[in-house]
Order: sequence, then C-alpha cells, then structure tokens
Amino acid sequence: MKVVAFIVSAFWIVMPLWAQPQVVVDPPEVRGPFTLVATYDPAVGHNAFAYNGISVPPVIRVMPGGVIKLHYVNNLPIQSEEMCATSRCTNMTNLHFHGLHVSPQSPQDDVLTMMAMPGEALDYKVEVPLYAAPGLYWYHTHPHGESARQDLDGMSGAIIVEGIDQYYPQIRNMRERVLILRDQDIEHSEAGLRERMLRRVGVTSSPCGTATEQKRERIFTLNGAIRPRIPIDSGERQFWRIVNASPDLYADLQLSGGQFEIVALDGMPLAYHDPKRSTRKVDHVLLPPAGRLEAIVVGPPSGGEATLSTRCVDTGPDGDANPAMVIADVGAPGDHSPIRTVVDSGGPLAHDKVGNTLVHELEASKPDFTVTFTEDKNGFYINGKKFSMQDEPLVRVRVGGLQHWRIVNSTREVHPFHIHQVHFLAYAENGVGSDSPEWLDTVNVPYSGSVDLIMDFTDPLIRGMSLFHCHVLSHEDKGMMAKIQFE
Repeated sequence: MKVVAFIVSAFWIVMPLWAQPQVVVDPPEVRGPFTLVATYDPAVGHNAFAYNGISVPPVIRVMPGGVIKLHYVNNLPIQSEEMCATSRCTNMTNLHFHGLHVSPQSPQDDVLTMMAMPGEALDYKVEVPLYAAPGLYWYHTHPHGESARQDLDGMSGAIIVEGIDQYYPQIRNMRERVLILRDQDIEHSEAGLRERMLRRVGVTSSPCGTATEQKRERIFTLNGAIRPRIPIDSGERQFWRIVNASPDLYADLQLSGGQFEIVALDGMPLAYHDPKRSTRKVDHVLLPPAGRLEAIVVGPPSGGEATLSTRCVDTGPDGDANPAMVIADVGAPGDHSPIRTVVDSGGPLAHDKVGNTLVHELEASKPDFTVTFTEDKNGFYINGKKFSMQDEPLVRVRVGGLQHWRIVNSTREVHPFHIHQVHFLAYAENGVGSDSPEWLDTVNVPYSGSVDLIMDFTDPLIRGMSLFHCHVLSHEDKGMMAKIQFE
C-alpha cells in the first residue's frame, strides 16, 4: 500500500507532504451548479474527490434562500483495495450536507435512500432556507459502513452560507481563510519516514490522557499539507473558518501567544439566537470531529511567529491517542496568492425565534428522550441497538417544538454526538450547567458522563426520516447510529 502521499494539481508541488515548506493554499470555490467526481487518484494512492480535474474538493458558497445543485458521479473502482469498518469496501457513496437545516428527503440531504454504486451518479438539489444561519458547514460522504474510510481519504469539503458579516460587520474586508483539518495516516509508513513526520509536527512519545494504547497513527494536515505556513502580518486581523474534517481526531485548537475571537460555532453565529451577543475571546477551542470554528485572529508581534496547534485530548481509557501537535506556523513571509476578503453580503438578517422562557423551563425538566452510548467487543450501540439500514426509527418527533434530550456515555471513551437537520443548545455537562451554553450540531460527550441538550425541532423543512450518531465515524460504521422520524 502506498503511504507517502503525493498530490498533483495546480496548487501543490510534487513532493512528500511532510517535507513541503509551503504556504497554506485556499481551496477552489464554486457558486453554482457543478460536478463532483468520486475517483481513485493514483497520485495520492487512495480514493478522492475530483473537481475540474484536480483532487482538491471545492468550497461551496451559497446565499440564504439559494440552492446547491450538484451532480455527483461515482467513478470509484468496482473492486476496492481498501478495508472499511467490518469488511472490504464496496465503494458505494453519497453525500451529507452537515449542519444545514434542509430536508432529509431526496434529492436533498438524504443519506438513507440516495446511494450510488461505482458507475452510477446522483443529482442533488439542496434548498437552503432564507432564514438559514449564515456560517461554515461542510459536506462529506455518508455510506453506512464506509464513511470513516472515505472521510480519511479526504472525501469532504466546506460549505459557506453567506451573510455572517450582517451579524458582525467588523469582519468585512478582513482576509478570509477556509482551513480544513484532515488526517494523514502514518501507521504503515516506513519507520524512518514516520518518525520524521512526527518530529515535523512536534508529536512526542509522552503519554496523552488516560488511553491505554498510545499509538501515534495519525497526524493533522491543513488544506492538504503537513505543517504549512499561514501568512499574516504583524497585528493584522484575519477571519479564519476552520472545519475538523477528521473521521476521529479531536482538535483542541490553540494559537500561541494569541486568542480566538469566536464569531460562530458549527455554522451558528453567536448573535443568531441573541442579537445583542458580542464575539467571545478564548485561549483554546475544542473541536470534536465535524466541529467548526469561525473566529478573528491577530497576527503575532512584529518580527514574531506563532503556531496553530492542537493540545492533547484525553479520549478515555478505551480511546485512541490524541496527542498534541503543531498544525501550522503562523506569520511572515507574505502571501502571494489571490486575497479573499469578507465582503458586504447585503443579505437578510435572520434571527432564531426560540423563546428563552421555554428553553429555561425545559432545562429544568426531566428529559423527553435519553440517548445512551454503549460498546463491547462486538460493536457500538445506541440504547442497546446496533444500527441497520432496515431499522424502524428509534424515536419519532412531532415537528414544531423543542425537546430536552440527555446524551449518556456509558463507555470508557469520548463520543461526539451529532444529529442531522437541526442544531441544539448544549447547556450542561455531567449535570452541571455550562458557563457559556452554545448552539451546536456536534457536541463532545465525556466518557462515563453526559450532556444535556435543548433540541430545536421547530423547522417544518426537516420532516422525513433522519439520523443521529456518534461522529467518530468508525464507531458510526460499526453501529452507533439510529434513525429519527420527523413528523
């Protein structure tokens, strides 16, 4: 198996990723109908997304009230050389539009009945509502049993719903960067090369957390490169939009000597539910797999440099090692690529109409539904059941209201909870109220612990059969997923 990745495109130099002393490169963008191809790319040695002849997935940009039109072609090999969660991959594939409040029915965000085998194609027409929260979302494949493998192969990309400047005008004319965290699998690399890559990103042999196994099998890449440089002038303010597109790595992001001024999390501007809410400054931000951060950052002092890193994340005694590492260098030299700035979108200013009184009443009430994560040597379960495509819905919800859900993690490793079609207010962990409750679509559930959520089921667009699951995708592939019927 080829393990040293090479990318051939207009954007990348042909050399080992670990050795690239390069400036981070913006992904291409698309604003109208386009074709995306799932294909085997011999240059990288695995499956990939191809757009306009290069293996760099585009950023989809859409206005509230707009439509994402996408022709998705499965050009993957009929016979796969890759292993998936429980058997050899079949190379079936589809797309999930993660975080968007859109219909779960075909031809929109339907991951249950829309599926393309090699040689087939799917046509998506995803209608983004006019009141959509503007921010960072993403798309990735979602074939049950093969999601983790395809996500590890980089079959994902960012979605930006325009208009976030309407909530925070100060970001207008700032340099915008779309930064996508993915994995480089180094488990089977030649020993010398593996150690050189680990040294490049600063991973040491020191234990991280309580995991009994400390195997260092993955390192983060940023827009396809290992430890690139993010150019930023001294004192310059930039607007960074970061998605953790890893199938299983957590990113506890930290900017040395600086802070993140949070504008939005999981595509949800902080002011969407509270028009008077300002940005929030923090020293670090935990992004579980699938989590997103949109934040203002400031360049280091004159002559100085900084690093964008992830801190060690304790994934639990039965979890996988999630060590600290450097993701990118930050600072000079200058950026000679075309500069993308946030412009005045002129779009509508939408606000959520969920009433605070009802939210507070629900927070004090008993849960309407409890989700319990368990696992054993045979698989992963929700409420004692391992997922099957033939399952009836585990729960039915009447659209039009809010519910209090409790997510209980009865395992010895962390699990990020995600539900399709909606956001929720994460307001308590292990029974203790949060100092800063946030609206999210993916939340970390601590091992041997719980989180309490206010689920927003008010949008009539979401009617249909949908899903919730653990977003460590190998866990989802092995059963930690369930259906929900929105009625």
